[in-house]
Amino acid sequence: MPLAARMRPRSLDEFVGQEHLVGPGRPLRRAMETGRGFPSLILWGPPGTGKTTLARLLARSWDAHFIQLSAVFAGKADLKKAIEEAQEQRKYYGRPTVLFVDEVHRWNKAQQDALLPYVEDGTVIFIGATTENPYFEVIAPLVSRSQVFQLHPLLPEHIRALLERALADPRGYGGQKVQVTNEALDFLARAAGGDARRALNVLELAVESRDPDPGGIRHIDLPWMQQVLQKRAVRYDKAGDMHYDVISAFIKSVRGSDPDAALYWLAVMLEAGEDPRFILRRLLILAAEDVGLADPMALVHTAAAAQAFEWTGLPEGIYHLAQATLYLATAPKSNSVGAIFRALDFIQEHGVGEVPLHLRDAHRDREALGHGEGYEYPHAHPDHFVRQVYRPPEAREARFYIPSDQGYEREIAERLRKWWGRREE
Repeated sequence: MPLAARMRPRSLDEFVGQEHLVGPGRPLRRAMETGRGFPSLILWGPPGTGKTTLARLLARSWDAHFIQLSAVFAGKADLKKAIEEAQEQRKYYGRPTVLFVDEVHRWNKAQQDALLPYVEDGTVIFIGATTENPYFEVIAPLVSRSQVFQLHPLLPEHIRALLERALADPRGYGGQKVQVTNEALDFLARAAGGDARRALNVLELAVESRDPDPGGIRHIDLPWMQQVLQKRAVRYDKAGDMHYDVISAFIKSVRGSDPDAALYWLAVMLEAGEDPRFILRRLLILAAEDVGLADPMALVHTAAAAQAFEWTGLPEGIYHLAQATLYLATAPKSNSVGAIFRALDFIQEHGVGEVPLHLRDAHRDREALGHGEGYEYPHAHPDHFVRQVYRPPEAREARFYIPSDQGYEREIAERLRKWWGRREE
């Protein structure tokens, strides 16, 4: 068996991490200690955080028969067989059955629907495991009948403890001639991305691929561990929660004017293989929405970066992504361009007014209807400005655009005060 399977915790005392669920007085610990189960559970979290182990420990604490299905491979026939087995266990032995469905989000609606009657009548205690948000990927009736618990990526200290146990425990390399430096363990604990399974798999590869010295000892140092790992694990799913959470953190960091945080989240997305065009589209939106006229060149720079990326592609295009990110993160901020939505709301509420006569097109009906009569041409006046009415009566007093006092918009506000006598709120 692989090292990760051999080292699976056999009791709650060996379980590491997820203190919010299995710490003293926490719900899953109480469920195990009292032996009273939940009707159904959905364990939601990234890979290697203990979902399968928790399901097994819960079943053992409830003295329940345990059946495991993988939604990747199992279909309705496998579910039917599992239900029949559960019914036999209850009929002949009086034992409940925990049906653990790994990657339950991989089942389609019909497959998930087929499970519902047996969850409702208690034939099985359902425990589902998923790396995706169950509120989106699991049918609502099944979610409503389940208690959802979210598991978090393990911390480096958690991973380090599991690695040390694997080296000391006879199930792992305990009693064998294996020496791993603290630097190598620390590196692997940090690089595993909170995934215990990955950490143990890398440790196993590092040990098994290392030739022993004349004394039969396998020495694992930092350079060897780095060579085996090759590349850090980046926890990211381009179609799941991490996709939305990381882009949200990225945009909020740029909006919040923290260039280092913005570069960090940009690096996460690039390392994980996110589509650079998706990132640039979001930056183009931000350039108008969050910088706007506080720095009118922000949109120009971002559009230029997007065009440059189309010409260069990766990897050189990283420079253009980074430049656009840094420009926007360090630019003065204003959301005043959102004034358009106040104008749209106004029209929705008051309707569209008549175009004032002097603003209408004079080429067609000037002589017959007087269209365009009285219009003052601004360029014919000093400073290329003249006060005149540009709005219908319904919108005469409405205020939509309110410039901020940031960057270039300070100049805009001053011009508006000079031209129209406007006082900004």
